Formats: sequence, structure tokens, C-alpha cells
Amino acid sequence: MAIKKEIVWRPGPLEVYFTVGEDDLVRISAIQSPSSTTKKASDLKADDSVPIFALRLTGEGNALTKSHRSMIGSYASERLKYQNHKEGETSATKTFEIRSHDDKSGITATANFSIYPGIPVIRSTVTLENTSKGNVVVTQIPSFLVGNLAGASKSWGDYTLSTATNSWFREAQWREQKLSTLGLDDYGVMELNEGHSATHASVAFSSRGSFSTSSYLPMGMLKRHDNTETWLWQIEHNGSWKWEIGDFNDRLYVGLGGPTSNDHEWRHKLSPGASFTTVPVAMSLVSGGQDQAFSALTTYRRAMRRKHQDNEKMSLIFNDYMNCLMGDPDENKVAALIDPVLKAGAEFFVIDCGWYSDDNSWWDDVGLWEPSTVRFPSGFKKLVDKVKATGMTLGLWLEPEVVGVRSVVGKQLPEDAFFQDNGSRVVEKGRYQLDFRHPAVRERLDKVVDNLVLNFGVGYFKFDYNIEVMRGTDVNTYSTGDAHLAHQRAYLSWVNGLYDRHPDLVIESCSSGAQRLEYAMLGTHSLQSTSDQQDPVRYGAISAAAPTAVTPEQSAVWAYPQPGWSDEKNALTVVNSLLGRIHLSGRLDQLSASQQDLIHGGMKVYKEIRGQLNTALPFWPIGLPSWTDDWHSLGLTTTDGDILLAVWHIKGPLTCSLPINELKGASGVSAKLLYPTNFEGKADWNEKEGTLDVQLPDVACARLYRLQKGTRVA
Repeated sequence: MAIKKEIVWRPGPLEVYFTVGEDDLVRISAIQSPSSTTKKASDLKADDSVPIFALRLTGEGNALTKSHRSMIGSYASERLKYQNHKEGETSATKTFEIRSHDDKSGITATANFSIYPGIPVIRSTVTLENTSKGNVVVTQIPSFLVGNLAGASKSWGDYTLSTATNSWFREAQWREQKLSTLGLDDYGVMELNEGHSATHASVAFSSRGSFSTSSYLPMGMLKRHDNTETWLWQIEHNGSWKWEIGDFNDRLYVGLGGPTSNDHEWRHKLSPGASFTTVPVAMSLVSGGQDQAFSALTTYRRAMRRKHQDNEKMSLIFNDYMNCLMGDPDENKVAALIDPVLKAGAEFFVIDCGWYSDDNSWWDDVGLWEPSTVRFPSGFKKLVDKVKATGMTLGLWLEPEVVGVRSVVGKQLPEDAFFQDNGSRVVEKGRYQLDFRHPAVRERLDKVVDNLVLNFGVGYFKFDYNIEVMRGTDVNTYSTGDAHLAHQRAYLSWVNGLYDRHPDLVIESCSSGAQRLEYAMLGTHSLQSTSDQQDPVRYGAISAAAPTAVTPEQSAVWAYPQPGWSDEKNALTVVNSLLGRIHLSGRLDQLSASQQDLIHGGMKVYKEIRGQLNTALPFWPIGLPSWTDDWHSLGLTTTDGDILLAVWHIKGPLTCSLPINELKGASGVSAKLLYPTNFEGKADWNEKEGTLDVQLPDVACARLYRLQKGTRVA
């Protein structure tokens, strides 16, 4: 098919080529960065790529291509004809809109693209508007769809697909696979000349329910083996999502979006004149490898999120939970921690779960959020004042989205304030799920938070969430999936309202560790728990991988020293946290003087380097960590060219050579051991190979180095 119209958007770091064919369908024929191997649109036929709108309406399956199971090939996608396009800009971004219309249904679809200056990441949503006089039911609309990736199928062996599993205690663990092992291969279908445009092959990753990252991160990476082309993407939604990669016209396509009817029981009814906008997604393209792609995405994440003073200050946080009080605080236990926590240098003192309950059977009784008079017989306010008198800011744990089945709050709110299923409240692990669409829910939680902030001086909240609800409520909705999406958006709107009223408040997102580790939550919250992992050795793999999913300044990592651990193990738990946001815990009140000195040394190093972390960019000298690796490493390149390098020896060989591409060709490179100082080990710069050659003891241990370059050799 010939090209009827070619449209090029050049916002800076990327060029996007749109084509309109003789069928009047809009396609992205190419996205290019400097030195990209992707062909220009003018080198292609108009129908080499997929249409940008993969709209699916109720009762309509696929026309000819693939099957209803895949994102592409719907009837409506072939009826959405190009109308117009418009370039623009906001105070922060360059924008581009392109609009198509379906005469049969009356739906107008607008693809909304934006790019932050200098960042090779496209953010995308799609807005649907019903211009007809009747209701239209939508069952699928991805936020972004691009084809013509990776060339013809005979070259797909040059590419790999990387995805990240994300489980409780084992977060952000990436794996790299050949496309052929996933079923994307040279099938020979296009050689038949029988009118086929695709095979039935596609690979999809999705999440369903309220834990948006309980199985996978909403991310993927398509990488050319010679590191000349890398695509990296994320979906920014705190609920159900899906992305898919498959073949079309002997090319690869990628589709990214929120919930669908097939996968998540999502159907949205558009009444006449109504509109709907999809969840945001982001796609990066770099002419480099995975380190360059994650650097681009890190920079984008910093640009798109809500601005918080906390991300600039990066205050040191103590939380009494992990390997410490473990949800069983009282006034004596907390009071015993105040002085050692202050001496360690903490600036926030967070009392985790249990402060509101008279005993330890509080799990199914949460929801009132008033301090226990049994745990704090002298008065909670008196303990709070004791914390505040030290200069530390008080923080509290809260689980605002649930109410325990034994809680009196379950009888105080209207019935439709809770998730329902066929007339019954949804019960999950002894809790009811609140519906944040309901004004009574938001009003009650506003009063809870305002009371704790204004009357108790709380300046930090850890918002936890520990149940996974698979379906939305069936009350006041067209579909359970649509109610779930609306609830999740309402929850984020509520959190943003808290920030508007209390701009200095710090709110941590936690969902059984990191079961909502994505940038709907992180675009709103100040920081994010990375794991509930209680073993510091296993935590090393999570710490090293965390910057793939979250910026360092938002990455809350536990450091929980114990009096019965060796110095090496206590140092390791500190190193785990030094390139993120320290969540200090453990039995600080029981450490010996020498153990205290060891931990205090780590906190001092953190305060010395934290001003560099919130602009530094991550890289992985020996690749992304794997759970069973002998060694892990994570580097952060600072804006002044220094490198902060964390190295973990878990088991196996005692030596490891770490390629530092950022310093290759430099002479006089120094490697200073920042922490723990005076511990056994060697780190020598190999100028010829451009590697840091490290030797560490025959135990699980970790080190933090600062690398600085001397003169550059020609």
C-alpha cells in the first residue's frame, strides 16, 4: 500500500514517523534516535506497521489478523480514519496529538504523546470520545502501539527480550530470553504469498488485581545483542495492566496498556459526549545497551513524578519494624530505641504497625487508627513528644485502604463504601476492601490523617497494603474491571490531596514490600519500600536490581543490624541501603559499642553521598543481578563523573573483575573504600582492561567504593 501522508514529529531526542496509508489508517512507521538502525518511514510501505489504535468494542472480535486473544487486528482499529494532528508544548514537555474517527461507532480516538526535553522517552495515553447519540461499550484500548521493530523475522535472532519477575521477598529479578524461546521466530508464513499478514504468535505479560506487581514488573526490554539499539518500556498503573509483543507483516510490534475485557473483566460504557483516557505508559529508545536505556528511564521518572522536598533532602529514616519490634511496639520498647536511633543519625523515627492495637491480634481489627492506651499507658502523645524533643520527625504506619472484619469502622461506613460481589462484601484475609470512589471513604481517611498530622505532629506515613483483591466491586459500575480502575485512580487522587494540604508530609508506599512497584504509585508517593526480605544476604540481589524499577532517592532499602551477627554481615546490611534510601532498623538498642561504631560509620557515609544520589544514573558492571549469582554489583555515575560502586560477594570465587565502561581509557583511576573502612579486601584498577579487580573474603560480604578518574589517555 502506498503512503498517502507522512507526518514527522521531532521533539528533540527522538524522531517519530507517522504514515497515513490509502486506507486512511495512522501508523507509527519508525521511531528513531541518533545512530538508530530503524528504517525511516519513507523506506517502508504504509502497511508494514500496525495501526496506532487497537480499539475493541463489545461484540467485535478480529477481522483477519491474528485472533481476539491478541491486542491487534480488531474491526474498530481498521475503521479509525485519520482526521488531523497537532503539535504543542506545556511548561515541561513537547506534545503531539493525532486524531482518528470511526464513522460506524461515532468514536473519536486521540493519541496523546509527550516528551521531556533531552530525554529519549515517549509518554503516551489515548483518549476516546463518543460523538454518537447512543452508548458505546469499549472492551480494549491500549495506550501505545508501535510496530516495525527489529527488522524482518530472519534478523530476530539478533534481539533478546528481558522481563522482571517480582515476588514477595524476591523483587525486581530480571531474566533475558531469546525471542525464539518465546515462540517469536521465522515461521515462513510470509513466504507463502497467500495474503497472510501475521502468525498467531504473541507473548503477553499482565497483572490482574490490586497488587499491580505481584508477579511481574510492568516493564519490558527489547535489546539488540550488539548494544546498538534498546527499547525499554513501563506501564504506569497501580492496578491491572497488560503488554504484548508479537509479529505483524514480518516485523515485531509492542502494545502497552491498562485493563482489558479479555484479561481483567474491564468494559467501559461511553455515553454520548463522554470521554475516557487510558493509563499512561512510557517507551524509551536508545542507541546503546541496557545501562543507557535505564539511565534514560531514570531521568524520565525524575521528570514525570510529583515533586517532593524529601527527594532532595533524602533524610535518614529509622523504622522500628524489620528485624526489630516486628509490629509489637509499646512505650518502653520504643523509648529504649530513641537514644540509639538518634546517635545513629536518623532524622525520621517511624513507629510501624501495632501502635493502634491493645494486643497482637490486630490484623482483622484495623481501621480505627487511634493510639492504644494499653501499649502506651502514659499516653501516646507523651511518647511522641519525647521523639520530637530529639529533633527527629515522627512517622507512623497506616493501612488506609482496608478495614478489618472485627473493626467498628465496618459498621460506621455505608455498605457501598466497601467492595461488593453479588450483594456481599468482599473479604480477603480478614479485611474488607474500601472503595475510594466513595466520598465517605475519602472523608473518613482525611480526618484520620489530619488528626495524626495536626494533633500528634506526624510528618511521615508508611502507607501499607497487604491484601490482593482480584476483582473490582460490582456496585455503581458497568463492569468490575472499570470499578477497579476508577477506585485505583481515586486512591491516588486522595493521596495527592493529602500532599496538597500537607506539602511537607512524606508518604512511603508499601504493599507487602514492593507489590505495587510502579510509577503510578511512585509518580505520586515520595518513596517506595523495595522488599520485606529479612535476610541481608538475599537482599543484596534486590538492592542491586532496585534502580531498574525505582530511582535511588525513592528506593527504600532496609538496613537491620543485629547484635548476634558478624561485623561482615552487619556491614553488608548497611551496604545494601547506601545507594538508595536507608531504612535503618534492627536492634540498635542491643548493639555493642564497636557494632554501633560500625553502623554509625555507614550512616555518616550515607549523609556524605546522599546529595549525589538524586541525580546519579545507574549501571551494572557485570550485568543485571540474578538471584543465585556469586557476585552482584551496582554503580551510580554522579553528575561530576565520580562512580559510587557497591559490590557484593555472596559465594564462590573470591575475585571478580568489574568492567567500568564509563572509565575505560582513563589512567590514574583511584578506588577508595568508603564503607566498611579497614575491612579485608583489595580493589585495584586495571587500566589496560578498564576493570576494577576486586578480591573479598570467603564470606558473604559487601563493599562500597568511590571511583575517580585521573587523566584521559588518547
